[in-house]
Amino acid sequence: MIYQLILTISKQYPELNAFTYLSSRLILSMLTAILISMFLYPPVIRWLRSIKLGQPIRELGPSSHFEKKGTPTMGGLIIILSTLMGALLWSDLSNPHLWTLLFVAVSFGVVGFLDDYLKISRKSSEGLSSRLKMVGLVAASGVALLWHWHVTSGYPVQPSGMAFGSVNIPFLKDTVVDLGPWYFLFGILVLVGTSNAVNLTDGLDGLVIGPVMTCASALTVLSYVTGHLLIAKYLYYHTVPFSGEITVFLSAVVGASIGFLWYNTWPAQVFMGDSGSLPLGGIIATVAVITGHEILLIVMGGVFVVEAASVILQVGSYKLTKRRIFRMAPIHHHFEKAGWPEQKITIRAWIISLMLALLSVLSLKLR
Repeated sequence: MIYQLILTISKQYPELNAFTYLSSRLILSMLTAILISMFLYPPVIRWLRSIKLGQPIRELGPSSHFEKKGTPTMGGLIIILSTLMGALLWSDLSNPHLWTLLFVAVSFGVVGFLDDYLKISRKSSEGLSSRLKMVGLVAASGVALLWHWHVTSGYPVQPSGMAFGSVNIPFLKDTVVDLGPWYFLFGILVLVGTSNAVNLTDGLDGLVIGPVMTCASALTVLSYVTGHLLIAKYLYYHTVPFSGEITVFLSAVVGASIGFLWYNTWPAQVFMGDSGSLPLGGIIATVAVITGHEILLIVMGGVFVVEAASVILQVGSYKLTKRRIFRMAPIHHHFEKAGWPEQKITIRAWIISLMLALLSVLSLKLR
């Protein structure tokens, strides 16, 4: 909105043109989201405590978690609100990718909010049933993909451009797989799978927000390259029309995450809840779909992949053999049971995530 206003009055005040550049706007978007989130959290945390809107703790969880019972939850709502405000204030509102991301953030956020609300109202760790949660996420993903197909069908495809339904294979030059109509199923799997993987990772103070920031930062670089014809041509990389504007939205995600981390670092004053983890995972996956980095998302989101895989392996092993592979799943609880301090698990996950994000950016040249 501020961007649109500046464009309107820039003829009278040409010095304001400095704020219309993409590089300026992504920084301003991040700063805006940081300031909004850090301003909102203190009163919101006090209010949540006053009405006893605390996080229920699983009875079978690590014993160290029982002392966290009653910590305010649903802090993810502030992350999403700060992200949306930062993005809307500094983005080009005519960009169709912006509205795809806004829809995913809000729709996945609604599913997460309902799950959190039911947990709190029932004073139980059980919220929405798995079936209802999946129906909501699949429906929202399907609508987002249909909208993305609608807006991209009119794009002129560049010689190096990615057409809808095509999947880029990272680290292999000019290797693209066209899935055709099957892409809708693939895309839904990417969106729903990523959101649930991020949700499973959210189990320790500050654990999930670090990998979210590294993934969003890596995708910021990749989105800028795919949206810049000259840079993409220089790197022999694929292009996606208008994807450069996505960087403003992702910068807001990073900014809102920084503001949240201020209050979520150990010992946490507020938890994210499904209200934050589901939409954040959906946003990351949506950017990967728009920019053609669905497969590369497995690399940059390696921490999320391992967390989700540990649950799948644990459940599968127990059903087949009645034996558990890990002391507890997701895998961060396994390390807790092994005696690792919570802070050590979190920081090491951040370090691994940063390395994977750097490797993902390096894929621009490693082909």
